[in-house]
Amino acid sequence: MKMFASLVVLSLALAGCSKEAGTPSAPASPAAAVAAPAGQSWTETASRTAEGTIVGNPNAPIKLVEYGSRLCPTCGALAREGFAPLLEKYVKPGKVSFEYREFLVHGAPDLPPALLGNCTDASAFFPILEQMYQAQEGFNTKLQAMPAAMQQQLQSAEPVDAIRMMAEQMGLIDFAKQRGIPEAKARQCLGDMKQIDRWTKQTQDKSADGTVTGTPTLILNGKKIDALSWGQLEPLLKAAGA
Repeated sequence: MKMFASLVVLSLALAGCSKEAGTPSAPASPAAAVAAPAGQSWTETASRTAEGTIVGNPNAPIKLVEYGSRLCPTCGALAREGFAPLLEKYVKPGKVSFEYREFLVHGAPDLPPALLGNCTDASAFFPILEQMYQAQEGFNTKLQAMPAAMQQQLQSAEPVDAIRMMAEQMGLIDFAKQRGIPEAKARQCLGDMKQIDRWTKQTQDKSADGTVTGTPTLILNGKKIDALSWGQLEPLLKAAGA
């Protein structure tokens, strides 16, 4: 409850979720393609990790991690432009694995989409994530249109009630239902305090140690890189040998 309360006071403005971008390093030797097991595709091979969900060859020589927010416009632009080529050109050949980790850059408003985006098995995680980013503008528009009286209610509401109110305001429960998540299950996921505490702690810890200063934060083979768009990220993947 204390962790959640510290997030509720953050702004609903959904601004300032990006950071500066840099340049690629010297190219590495090209990585060899690795075939997926018979009858499988690396783009459909997903599993949970301690901090998020990963897709692709678990032993890929190039490992890309994103700390992202499902409401962050910069993350959304990166996903809409980059998810398809990332999966098709780099994950599918087994050269790159991609792990997504939730980061509540806007505080409590990021929790409803994160909770519903994880309200399924790992195989559906990335398709739903991509679809959330496609629909992101609508979620943000509805959230920013939240009446002042409702915003006041959020300040004193119990965590589960506040999350439910925001989810309903954004139309996220209907979004989940349209993707095969029953309403009862969606509401149960919105009240998952274990997940709420997990991502709140993850956000606080990664902020405190300097790992994440804005979203998206991308980490390539254990090193933070400066990239905010696919045009900036792809050269870095190639430089790493992808």
